[in-house]
Amino acid sequence: MASAVADPETFLPLTPAVFHVLLALVDQERHGYAIMQSVAETTGGAIQMGPGTLYGTIKRLLESGLIEESEGRPDPELDDERRRYYRLTGLGQRVVGAESRRYAALVQVARSKGLLGTKGAYA
Repeated sequence: MASAVADPETFLPLTPAVFHVLLALVDQERHGYAIMQSVAETTGGAIQMGPGTLYGTIKRLLESGLIEESEGRPDPELDDERRRYYRLTGLGQRVVGAESRRYAALVQVARSKGLLGTKGAYA
């Protein structure tokens, strides 16, 4: 398991699957199916994660200490007890933040080259 004081930069760049799973967990704990739904929703359906990709990614994220399994349930009476919920660790939060800043810097470069936000830019 990764140390809580690990440098988030050592995890970068993240694969798209890892980045999207971490993004799905930024604002709330989720179970696997809810993570898949969040990724599809936030990408406008452009990324559809299958169970193999999702659970392989979750396994690697657990092993690297970027996420952890949550003990709690949002509403035990409305939830299936077999579901496992996941949340970001402090390290996971720092890593997804670092990757977001890396993407933001790339967007700035693309803007400076006229690729974004201008008439006639590539779609």
